[in-house]
Amino acid sequence: MYPANWAACTPDKPAVVIAETGESRTYEALDGASASLAQHFRKVGLGVGDNVAILMDNRPELLETAWAAQRSGLYYTPLNWHLTPGEMAYILDDCQARVLVVGADHADVAAGLLGERPHLHGVVVGADVPGSARYEDVLADMPSDPLPDETEGQDMIYTSGTTGKPKGGMRPLPPFHPADETDKLTRLFGWAGMGADTVYLSPGAPLYHAAPLRFSIMQGRLGGTTVVMQRFDPLAALASIERYAVTHSQWVPTMFVRLLRLSEEERTGFDLSSHTLAMHAAAPCPVEVKRQMMAWWGRIIHEYYGASEGGALSHIGPEDWLAHPGSVGRAVYGRFRILDDNGNELPPDEPGTVYYEKGLPIRYHNDEEKTRTAHGPNGWSTVGDLGYLDGDGYLYLVGRRANLIISGGVNIYPQEIEDVLTTHPAVADVAVIGVPNADFGQEVRAVVEPVDHGNAGPELADELIAYCRAQLAAFKCPRTVDFERELPRAPNGKLYKRLLMDRYWKGADAAG
Repeated sequence: MYPANWAACTPDKPAVVIAETGESRTYEALDGASASLAQHFRKVGLGVGDNVAILMDNRPELLETAWAAQRSGLYYTPLNWHLTPGEMAYILDDCQARVLVVGADHADVAAGLLGERPHLHGVVVGADVPGSARYEDVLADMPSDPLPDETEGQDMIYTSGTTGKPKGGMRPLPPFHPADETDKLTRLFGWAGMGADTVYLSPGAPLYHAAPLRFSIMQGRLGGTTVVMQRFDPLAALASIERYAVTHSQWVPTMFVRLLRLSEEERTGFDLSSHTLAMHAAAPCPVEVKRQMMAWWGRIIHEYYGASEGGALSHIGPEDWLAHPGSVGRAVYGRFRILDDNGNELPPDEPGTVYYEKGLPIRYHNDEEKTRTAHGPNGWSTVGDLGYLDGDGYLYLVGRRANLIISGGVNIYPQEIEDVLTTHPAVADVAVIGVPNADFGQEVRAVVEPVDHGNAGPELADELIAYCRAQLAAFKCPRTVDFERELPRAPNGKLYKRLLMDRYWKGADAAG
């Protein structure tokens, strides 16, 4: 199924709504715009397997563009508009984009990118860029009939680059028409019960991230309504649930933390009775944070674990989570395997590298070496996460291999420490990293974003270390605490630890 099916039977139903403004697109409008844009892509020479890049804020035209590529056999790559022009240029060149579709807010950046790439055709929403087509003119000039050779396209989303240069996760183009009911994502997330009656809230995570984009596309297949917030704000999110009678939503743990900071009066000021399922992913959620959210919203919170490029997928519902707190669930299909550094399978409760047997294939565009290292000799796949299985086969994550701290030969998992410090009322956000130590190789340091930066200083640092020592073994606790006004966290909840670590390790290797 795809928007054309729903345009035929529910033409006036909202497919996409911008929460803050109420701007919307009906299924008839989404179908017509995406068909016209697909016609334009063919007119300027794009064929099946070519790439379209998208540089746009959360707005309806982004989903129109995605659907145009999705229904014409193209790959489409949404660009993170927080990146520098140089970083965007790297992705444009790496994905071999032939068209760049741009929102007016980014027209100046796009003008430079397009000017340096004569082969790259520009389409700009609501602004004029020399040499580029205007989006509104394209829709007016092109027929809104479906292409005669409509075939399924695919997103090519680049990793966030938290541990290195971003890489594009590339999957084979599905060999079927977009009207066929064979979408894998819809089947894998059947537990969510989404359908034509669903009103799905995407509460401010940029649509250039995998989950917000893919779930919005899935809604277009199922005939539901997607409500997109342009920016996350905890009060506005609750207001959107009430205003639009939201049934399903998707969050990241940092959003939960900000919601829990609201006063009791603010929390109880909205009617959330329509809200029957909230899911979260993207980053580990501290156990206490999730307990508090479940006490507030009830047993409607589900969690899944996966990677944008493929590999593993797990799910855990609220009842199972209460029996296995901290777990990200069991495999939706296939099987998790935990291996040590020598490739030996580990017993329950012993952490190692998480591999996935019979998972979604992982392939990185233009990087055969990274593709190779994402698979073991037996073909099992990994994205470098560390974790363990309990005796019932439930997976618990303990961090990323790239972020593991080895101090005096002992493995220390930052996530465990972060989960403790996150619950301190003076902490807005925290990153725990390993920094150079002449005697032990590394030592544990916490980098904290305080709720009130005026309180940052030695007294709060000592308080946080003592708070940690009351709950964890002393060797795991930070020896020092640094304070930052804002940690480098992506809007999808992922922390750019590499940027923090570079400050402490720059020159350390050479000195050693």
